[in-house]
Amino acid sequence: MICDSFEDFAAACAPGRAILGLDLGDRTIGVAVSDRTGTTATPLETIRRRKFTLDADSLLRIAAAREAGGILLGLPRNMDGSEGPRCQSTRAFARNLSRLSDLPIGFWDERLSTVAAERALLEADTSRKRRAEVIDHVAAGYILQGALDRMRHITNGPAP
Repeated sequence: MICDSFEDFAAACAPGRAILGLDLGDRTIGVAVSDRTGTTATPLETIRRRKFTLDADSLLRIAAAREAGGILLGLPRNMDGSEGPRCQSTRAFARNLSRLSDLPIGFWDERLSTVAAERALLEADTSRKRRAEVIDHVAAGYILQGALDRMRHITNGPAP
């Protein structure tokens, strides 16, 4: 089920279940997972893209193993907020994935997530080779963490 809004996604996710965060690229899919409380996102792995059925099988296996209650895809909007070909590709991936799973699927604006991940890896003095290996799932972690923070705000309301 593809959720029309982020609020719908937050409401559709089963409480006490992990959420998968995905950073879809042309050649890779970065995967992050939340804890069951929806507090912390952890970068998990990077999947080398092959063809949709194999990619979806890998993702759904991870979702089942982690007992995920939802799948969140980073939506690569342009800096002006408009949607270009990459957003269309992400939405098509979500539509195809929704045919294979009953899990709620939502989107989160991922602008600058890769930049933030790269900056964090540079600050951690990560080698260029290692950064290339982990950047996608670290970016997925940034995407998912932003969404988790927003979900907590929706659920708990603004701080007093």
